[in-house]
Amino acid sequence: MAYIDYYKILGVDKSATQDDIKKAYRKLARKLHPDLNPGDKEAEKKFKELNEANEVLSNPENRTKYDKYGENWKHGEEYEKAQQQQRQYQQQSYGGGGFSGADFGEDEDFSDFFQSMFGGAGGGFGRSSRGSSSGKFKGQDVHAELNLNLKDAAQTHPQTFDINGKKVRITIPAGVYDGQQIKLKGHGSPGFNGGPNGDLYITFNIPVDPNFERIGDDLKTKVSIDLYTAILGGDVKVNTLNGSVNLKVKPETQNGTTVRLKGKGFPVYKKEGQAGDLFVTYEVKLPTHLTDKQKELFEQLKNS
Repeated sequence: MAYIDYYKILGVDKSATQDDIKKAYRKLARKLHPDLNPGDKEAEKKFKELNEANEVLSNPENRTKYDKYGENWKHGEEYEKAQQQQRQYQQQSYGGGGFSGADFGEDEDFSDFFQSMFGGAGGGFGRSSRGSSSGKFKGQDVHAELNLNLKDAAQTHPQTFDINGKKVRITIPAGVYDGQQIKLKGHGSPGFNGGPNGDLYITFNIPVDPNFERIGDDLKTKVSIDLYTAILGGDVKVNTLNGSVNLKVKPETQNGTTVRLKGKGFPVYKKEGQAGDLFVTYEVKLPTHLTDKQKELFEQLKNS
């Protein structure tokens, strides 16, 4: 993989904090998300590069290796992990003897983070199980991020991932929120010497939606009505996450008036059948390009 300046992609310098990186990623993700740039191949390319940069720099261990090795960071990580594993094997071997079975084939690339959707962890090992005397080690935990648009986050749906060459199928509950993290036990890197597998942690990223603002389980949206509907009353079609509804506009409705549609907001997480409310704000649009006759009628109204 060619060297890419991840700091430049995120628009931060090398002294940036983890919080700086997180903020920069979310700001750019909202701007470049494919749902906000349909058909824009360049935006799609930049969005993929952005996710790749965040995958590395948001992980302190990966970031350290990237800073240390630069364009050769992937090979450097592979070398370090191999050395670390060999030291662990030697320390845990019975009778203090060395371990000669550390064999890394040509097809094993521990630093290839992006060979699959979430290939975000190497084959390292975590701490040995408490009280263990048999040299068992828990596999390394894997941390990954999943981007969902607001509509997908509002629906319970299955998702299949390719983790370490295995298909993992999970069900994402309706109502997940931006920044929420879930844990899939045993879906991380393999354990050593019969030790348990590591765990997979998935963090959800939900970019800003162009039509709805989410506040907890409630949603806010805006709808335009013309001057005549605002004065005389009428019907207006309002989009919700589950289709459109017709809303009655009361006569003499003022610009900026907000009405509530109960139960039309965002699903409550893990509470089936419950949802927040949708708050609709009217934006009254004034007529333009009036004819002389129409202007005359407005003058009559003004003077009446």
